[in-house]
Amino acid sequence: MSTVARLTIAQYEKMIDSGVFDQERRIELIRGELREMSPLGIPHEYSVDVLATWSHDNTPRDRVWVRIQNSIALDQIGTVPQPDIVWLALGDYSSRRPRPADVLLIIEVSDSSLAYDRDEKASLYAQAAIQDYWIVNIPDRCVEVRRRPIDTVYQNVRVYGKHESVRPLRLPELSFPVSVLFGT
Repeated sequence: MSTVARLTIAQYEKMIDSGVFDQERRIELIRGELREMSPLGIPHEYSVDVLATWSHDNTPRDRVWVRIQNSIALDQIGTVPQPDIVWLALGDYSSRRPRPADVLLIIEVSDSSLAYDRDEKASLYAQAAIQDYWIVNIPDRCVEVRRRPIDTVYQNVRVYGKHESVRPLRLPELSFPVSVLFGT
């Protein structure tokens, strides 16, 4: 009988530091397993660009650090995901990965990864007590907002359509118009 050999975050970081991974490959550590991420399509890249620009233009720089497709560490579950957009409380992240307590908002842009982001990623983020998790659902042209995590499940899921706006839980004074994500 075979078993999966799981890595710790420390082992994963040593592999990165020693250059084990080709720079062209996008890899995440999920529950101790290495997972190759899907290539990015044009609609995905466009939505990430829109979210990044809006985030940089609208978040208060004295309170929020915006990261684009960079990792965070979910130590308790052996996971180092690379969300498309993460808003963090302002801090020094020069020598450590951000942890769940630092996270204000996570946004994943989903086209071919929609089922994975709804199931596996939502479970991970809920287990890590991420309070505000958005999925930009490209096929259905909407934003799915997940809040109130208990164990591995978000208790509150709301879908925002193209003509609505979403307000971040930790910065409710901001309002993101869903329509800008999908072009014409």
